[in-house]
Amino acid sequence: MSKVGGKLIHSIRRGKFLLVTIPDKWNQFTIEGIFKDYWQVPKGLIHEWRMGKEVFVNNQFRSWNSSLKAGECIQIPIFTEEIEVSVHPSDLQISILYEDEHVLIANKPAGLDTHPSSPDQVQSLLNGAAYHLFAEGRPGMIKHIHRLDRDTTGAVLFAKNRLAGSMLDKMLEDRKIKRTYVALCEGILAKNQGTISEKIGRDRHHATRRRVSPTGQTAVTHYQVLRRYPKKKLSVAKCSLESGRTHQIRVHFSHIGHPLAGDSLYGGKPVYPRQALHAYKIEFIHPITEETIVCRAPFLDNPPIFPDIHLP
Repeated sequence: MSKVGGKLIHSIRRGKFLLVTIPDKWNQFTIEGIFKDYWQVPKGLIHEWRMGKEVFVNNQFRSWNSSLKAGECIQIPIFTEEIEVSVHPSDLQISILYEDEHVLIANKPAGLDTHPSSPDQVQSLLNGAAYHLFAEGRPGMIKHIHRLDRDTTGAVLFAKNRLAGSMLDKMLEDRKIKRTYVALCEGILAKNQGTISEKIGRDRHHATRRRVSPTGQTAVTHYQVLRRYPKKKLSVAKCSLESGRTHQIRVHFSHIGHPLAGDSLYGGKPVYPRQALHAYKIEFIHPITEETIVCRAPFLDNPPIFPDIHLP
């Protein structure tokens, strides 16, 4: 379910170290320059590595201000066996769509939170991902980069070390991680494609609901109709976001008079046990290797909610 392409920066894991071969484009970078300017590593992590004196070049300690040469090998201590005590491993039989030493993508089923809401909660996708690492014999850090609503299904991206986590956080903030959704909404969408640009804020009368509000946060949803079902009065749309507001697609489609099927919170008829929304594709440039990763998540509902359609 995943495609990997693009030019590779060669790296391997050796114990707790990531070994990276300096590519031509990094020639004459300093160690500090790679961390601070190229990878934009947080100051706290840079300080920790500098004080620990465990960053080596060709197995030797070197000044962080010295220039590096293409072909040299930099060794960075990013892999620890430290388990986040707040994340209890739970065997939830989650589906792993893609995994390497730095990232993991899981296919979230309906009825499961992305992460625990309290330290004693053990039934979340994050708990399941932690168990996966434990069962593979490599327990360690696992961190969600973004979230899906409890009853929204699909691809969720995790980081497996602090370097990848910090870089993916920045990529998400800079909108360099593209997530594509498919939604089954009520009614027949008139336009083949469109953009919903309406600010979203909290609903003062309901604790969990959001609403379109002139004082809310900017939210932009692009959609393209994939298929219409006139007899059932339903439309299937592919959606992408320029922002990631809570319930964004659900609020926007309800606002234009086409609530998602099954989404009773926003006016949809309870024809399904959940809102018909699935995060079916995630695309990004790998933060370490710089490979292009495209990962698709198959539907999980049984019985099926979504019709048998081709998803680009």
